[in-house]
Amino acid sequence: MSRLLYSCTMSLDGFIAGPGGDMSWLTSHLGPNPTVDRLIPRIGALLVGNRTFGGDDPHRGTEREGKAFGGGWEGPQFVLTNRPPERPIPGVTFVTDLRQAVDGAKAAAGEKYVNVLGARTARGCVEAGLLDEILVFVAPVLLGDGVRLFEHPGGTNVRLERMDVAQTPQATSLWFRVVR
Repeated sequence: MSRLLYSCTMSLDGFIAGPGGDMSWLTSHLGPNPTVDRLIPRIGALLVGNRTFGGDDPHRGTEREGKAFGGGWEGPQFVLTNRPPERPIPGVTFVTDLRQAVDGAKAAAGEKYVNVLGARTARGCVEAGLLDEILVFVAPVLLGDGVRLFEHPGGTNVRLERMDVAQTPQATSLWFRVVR
């Protein structure tokens, strides 16, 4: 059965995007990463928040712009949004309900991961008890402001169990299982 994995790169001070969703900070931290290389073939579908889907791209201005994992992955994408576009986009399914989006992405992923992209979407999956794992690449940079990895006004306590830790010159990866 497919599992939901929230993966992203985060600054040391806890931001996955800069102010206004700026992703340009990430460009200098992209590079060879064995953890990413092992993960990509294990992803069967993406579950993406609308802000992430239509947002800034660290590959802006290159041939890799607009492609999942900079073109390293292709497959079905499910975008969670309140306003689906009028025109369909090949390979992308727009869904207005989180559970329907998760169910569709899991069905499409088969035995592989559904990779969750976007802080709000990941938070919704946590709150609904649907998220299984979290993979964070901690980049050696402080952003000071932006979109947090996980933010829950009023607080919450989500217990995690460490599965793996690895290091490259660009980032340290921390892989956790969500404890239920």
